[in-house]
Amino acid sequence: MVKILLICSAGMSTSLLVNKMIKAAEAKGLEDITIEAHPEAEVTSAGADADVILLGPQVRFELKKVSGLFPDKPVEVIDMKDYGMMNGQKVLEHALTLVK
Repeated sequence: MVKILLICSAGMSTSLLVNKMIKAAEAKGLEDITIEAHPEAEVTSAGADADVILLGPQVRFELKKVSGLFPDKPVEVIDMKDYGMMNGQKVLEHALTLVK
């Protein structure tokens, strides 16, 4: 099971991207994957069991802090273009490369 966590300021805009990522995962036949969005305030609890943590561009300033909280996990900022276009497939593929 792979758990991908998306973090943004309130968890709202990122939930749209999560839905697109789930659809992309289903289209690829990936069943053992969980994708969730949480606000930045919940990163400590939500990130504990995540395999990869992706930050929305609006909270990219938190990258160093989140990386410090989870030094053993990949933590990156979602590409601004992919985020803006809500390219769930591209974000999913990138997240999966970080896990491997």
